Amino acid sequence: MERRSEGSTIDRSVFGIAVGISVLFVLWGVLFTDNLASVASTTLGYLISTYGWVFVLATFGFLLFVGYLALSRYGKVRLGKDDDRPEFRTASWIAMMFSAGMGIGLMFFGVAEPILHFATPPHGAATAGSEEAARVAMQYSYFHWALHPWAIYAVVGLALAYSTFRKGRRNLISSAFYPILGDRVDGPIGKAINILAIFATLFGTATSLGLGALQINGGLNYLWGVSNSVTVAILIILTITALFTISAVTGVHRGIKYLSEINMVLAAILLLFLLVVGPTVFILNIFTESLGAYVSNLVSMSFRTAASGDEEWLAAYTLFYWAWWISWTPFVGMFIARISKGRTIREFVFGVLLVPSVVSFVWFAVFGGTAINLDLTGATGLAATAAESPANSLFETLNQFPLAAVMSLLAIILVGLFFVSGADAGAVVMGILSSNGALRPRTWTLVTWGVLTGLAAVVLLLAGGNNALQSLQQAAIIAAAPFLLVMIAMCYALFKELRAEQLPRTRVAPEPERAATRPSGAPAPQRTSATEPDSGR
Repeated sequence: MERRSEGSTIDRSVFGIAVGISVLFVLWGVLFTDNLASVASTTLGYLISTYGWVFVLATFGFLLFVGYLALSRYGKVRLGKDDDRPEFRTASWIAMMFSAGMGIGLMFFGVAEPILHFATPPHGAATAGSEEAARVAMQYSYFHWALHPWAIYAVVGLALAYSTFRKGRRNLISSAFYPILGDRVDGPIGKAINILAIFATLFGTATSLGLGALQINGGLNYLWGVSNSVTVAILIILTITALFTISAVTGVHRGIKYLSEINMVLAAILLLFLLVVGPTVFILNIFTESLGAYVSNLVSMSFRTAASGDEEWLAAYTLFYWAWWISWTPFVGMFIARISKGRTIREFVFGVLLVPSVVSFVWFAVFGGTAINLDLTGATGLAATAAESPANSLFETLNQFPLAAVMSLLAIILVGLFFVSGADAGAVVMGILSSNGALRPRTWTLVTWGVLTGLAAVVLLLAGGNNALQSLQQAAIIAAAPFLLVMIAMCYALFKELRAEQLPRTRVAPEPERAATRPSGAPAPQRTSATEPDSGR
């Protein structure tokens, strides 16, 4: 399949329309920055007030759906031919999956989100700054970063891996709709689906680039006094864009794979350092208590909407996260599918849901727990720092411990590598979507999408000005809205095709033709009841 894909041609209609509209967006942001910001704000307000409940219901539904598939008889189905086996060893598979799906976000929000919830507990669930607020802060951080986002990724990744590797279709989002659309997936409807996926990927990746640039800028400010400004963040984006475009061109087996493995090693070093020198006992206690609170309140948190108030908080956190993950699903889902050939549905779902969730639990417990402990003991004012600049909160936390400068430099390098590994996966996927599903898109296609992603991130920062984070959040939610409907339909298409799958049975049914070959005079097999089941042979 890889050899065939190298010679594949560009889908000119998908590529041309997607690039054309992307360029128009960039020009809109450059020439009419204030107008873009105003339109984005108005659109976001309408989506949240009118359709916020759809994001909430759909996201929990995705979690139930993939959980059912893993635990049902469909869990045995292999994502490939029956004799296929995984292409990548499990450690590399997890590293690439995690780097593409979460890395940059965990670095940005690992300290910022828990400490902000600690200072302003969600939905008035606790007194600000109290020990109860600490538990609630961790509980909601887990909620936003564990099972739900990975269930969103799993839906698209599973549908694409099944369609591509088991059914032999082209590696396109539209191909997963063959059970519904038939040959029309190659027509205008299928092309429209792929264009929507490209836009969701473009803005999801651009949001990540913006967050990464803001945090690198914060680290440079802490270490060397570089000013925190949109101009510096834009220069960082342009530099990193060149790096991730080069990485994307080298392919999955080299650039992305090696970067992801380096990321995981450096992240483990940073995590273990803070666990050892930080408040270890408090971290272990808050991890255990908040994990229990997360599990016991999972359903109630999953169904909370703006009906009970807190619309502004929901927009800034839960709805933003759900939309951000959805906007990432075309490229994270397709990337996970690309590296998951040969695994069973059960192995895929458990790997995608559980392993990254456990890492997220530990990450937030260590980084968020450390920051909360510092504020609880009165050692710092991290909550105020995070409210003013979320990107600086990680470096302010590291500053309270030995080797602060070394660890901060390590954090900057880690953000940059996560930046590159996540963004190059996005460029590869946009190249695939605009190249008729080629697993190795042409180099100039990857370069085109890499440059456009960087420019889109620059435009979003310009539109946001001093509220750059808000601008990035708005773009993610708006881009994700139409793709949410695509994902719901994708679940139906996948389930419809799985029901037709010829699965091995655990019992042997009587074969009518045996009566014709039974030796003369031999007694026929008897059943004690017309409704008695077979005996589980």
